[in-house]
Amino acid sequence: MRKKILENIGKSLDRGPVEFDTRLSDKEGDIMSIANKDVITVPPGISVKEASEIMVKNKVRRLPVVSPKNELLGIITATDIVDFLGGGEKFKIIENKYNDNFLAAVNDSIKDIMTEDAHYITNKDSIKDAVEKMLKHDVGALPVVDNENRVVGIVSERDFVFLMAGLINEEPVADYMTENPITTTPGTPIESVSKIMVRNGVRRVPIVGEKRKTPKPESEKLIGIVTSTDILKFLGNSKAFDSLTSASAFEVLSRPVSEIMQKDVIKVSITDNLGKVYELMDKNNVGGLPVVEDDQLLGIITERDLLRTIIA
Repeated sequence: MRKKILENIGKSLDRGPVEFDTRLSDKEGDIMSIANKDVITVPPGISVKEASEIMVKNKVRRLPVVSPKNELLGIITATDIVDFLGGGEKFKIIENKYNDNFLAAVNDSIKDIMTEDAHYITNKDSIKDAVEKMLKHDVGALPVVDNENRVVGIVSERDFVFLMAGLINEEPVADYMTENPITTTPGTPIESVSKIMVRNGVRRVPIVGEKRKTPKPESEKLIGIVTSTDILKFLGNSKAFDSLTSASAFEVLSRPVSEIMQKDVIKVSITDNLGKVYELMDKNNVGGLPVVEDDQLLGIITERDLLRTIIA
C-alpha cells in the first residue's frame, strides 16, 4: 500500500515518479510542490488572545513565530493555547504568574506558552521526510525553512490528505477509523475537556448522551463535538468574557462544554468510503469526522488516521 500510494502521489504532482530520498543538492525538494508558501506568521510579542483570533479568522491551528528577519523562533499551536487554558502544565502559568487572573494572562505575550524547539523541515527535504517526521514527533504541521532559517512555507497533515484524494477513494471507512474514541458529556467543564485533549493528544472530542439499549448496548448517542478550534473561538471572540463577575480563570473555564460544542455534527457512516471522507473534510474544512450508525458513535476518522496510510 505504501509504495503504491507514494508512486501515485508522485504522478499527481505531474513530475513523473517522485524521488523520496532526502535532497542533498542545492535544488528544492519535492516538499515545496505541496507546501503552502503564503504562511501566516507572528512575532513573539503578540498576545495569547490575539494569536487565538488570528487562528480562528484564518482557519489555521498553528502559527510559526518569527524574528523581524522572518527567522523561525518557534511555533504557537491551538494545543498550546488549550494547554494554557487548563489542559496541562501551561495552565500553571495562569495560576502562578498571574495569580489566577485570566484577563491578564490572555493579554500577555505568547512567549511563555509557545514551543521554542519547533520541529521543522527544510526546502530541500522530500515528501517522505516530512511525513515520517510528522508522524515520528506527533505534530500536525511543519514549518519549512531555507538555509538561513527563514520561513518559506508550511506543510500540514491536510496537505498530504488531499493530495491522496482520488487515490484510495474506494477504501472503507471501517478500515481506517479509530474505534472507541475518547468522549465526554455536555456537562463537562471546558477546563476538563482541555485536559482530555492535551493528555491524550487529540484535537476533537465527541460529546455523547445517554447509552442506547439497541442495537449496540455499549454504544453512545452522539449529540455534538468540540474541537480545539471551538475553544479558541471561545477565547478569540470574547465569549469567555461575557457575564464575568471576576477575572478568575476558574470562573471562565468551569463553564460546561455544551456552551461551545458543535451540535450539527458533520459525520460519516460505517459503510461510507474514503472518497466521502475527503469530500466532507474539504467541503466543511474539518480535520476529523465521527463515524456513526443510527446516531450511535462507533469511531472517528481524522487526518492523522489518513496520513498513517502513506507509510503504513
